[in-house]
Amino acid sequence: MSGPTPFHDRDGLIWLDGKMVPWREANIHVLTHALHYGSGVFEGLRAYGGEIFKLSEHSQRLIDSAKTLDFDIPYTAAEIDQICRDVVAANNLSDCYIRPIAWRGSEQIGVAAQATKIHLSVAAWEWGSYFPMEQRLKGIKITMAKYRRPDPATAPSTSKAAGLYMICTIEKHRAENAGFADALMLDWRGRVAECTGANIFFVKDGVIHTPEADCFLNGITRRTVIDLAKKRGYQVIERAIMPDELKDFSEVFVTGTAAEVTPVSQIGEHTYTPAEISKNLLNDYTACVQPSRKAAE
Repeated sequence: MSGPTPFHDRDGLIWLDGKMVPWREANIHVLTHALHYGSGVFEGLRAYGGEIFKLSEHSQRLIDSAKTLDFDIPYTAAEIDQICRDVVAANNLSDCYIRPIAWRGSEQIGVAAQATKIHLSVAAWEWGSYFPMEQRLKGIKITMAKYRRPDPATAPSTSKAAGLYMICTIEKHRAENAGFADALMLDWRGRVAECTGANIFFVKDGVIHTPEADCFLNGITRRTVIDLAKKRGYQVIERAIMPDELKDFSEVFVTGTAAEVTPVSQIGEHTYTPAEISKNLLNDYTACVQPSRKAAE
């Protein structure tokens, strides 16, 4: 039985360093600095009905992430915006995922990388929800991760840097191998932080609580959902949340470009029932990004 089509062997066009190239020819050298030292930054965006959601915010964050890693992307945010639109159009896509990535090249290998050229690529492909809708409405099951989000004094936590996702891959694999959809990570202080690729929210007595984004990425979807919650009149408290509080919440949901808004039914030994607040915000987010799509029942 064949598996999913590998990403290196697909039809289509990828924008690479100033031009559209055939998908299978968008290659880099094995001695590329980013491959060896993680010196790359990326974004994940979605287009709904051909419109890319929060495009300019993502483009600017890509540039800011690169600056944090001490390199400058040779394109403006507006230029990156247009490149993303061009890639979606060139591949005749409407509802899709877009992946811009910038990285240090192969001109220099070693920890120092001042001589490397900075590259930029943008690809796009059809990709449904990170979690299937049926699973999302029932709530996904999450386990506790072993690795923790690092102290900002030890890693560039405000950057969407490729290297920061290594521990996320490890924990995602560990979770899926144990029958869970994802893993909840603590930070270096032992506080609740985020999942491997999504921010997390909790509900107690009608009030929404979410960890302070002081050592992990303050997601664009996270900020969007906070705004949507406040428009509904919900109180949102950003604060330190400890693991022993997990038993006290009635609803839990995660947010992200890939995950969108996804309710949670279990974290470790604790169970939750997706209810009014989770479903309202799932529907509000759906209406925000794709008004023509029918809201979830």
